Amino acid sequence: MRHLMALMFLVIFCSLRLTTTAPVALDKSTCCYKFSNAVIPLKLVKSFYRTDSSCSKPAIVFKTDKREICVDPETSWVSKHIAKVNMKTSTSTTTTMTTVQKPKPTQS
Repeated sequence: MRHLMALMFLVIFCSLRLTTTAPVALDKSTCCYKFSNAVIPLKLVKSFYRTDSSCSKPAIVFKTDKREICVDPETSWVSKHIAKVNMKTSTSTTTTMTTVQKPKPTQS
């Protein structure tokens, strides 16, 4: 009876892992097996990365404050989000150099 319960728990656990849209780590690479169908609000996206080339399905993983979400890179809104996130991160990391002139000493 215990073996049956352990087997049942294992089957349920594995089936839950297969139905998630979160990335799954395999040998230090991240692969996605199912994509989210929902459009992720751009304001929630902090960054993104592409899955490893060894994965069976190429994917984009959008990172939010709370989780990582796998999406199909062929979906039209995904490329727009990528461009906007790239613009946002390049703008925030670019520093503008300004020259500061030393004040001239006053003669008394």
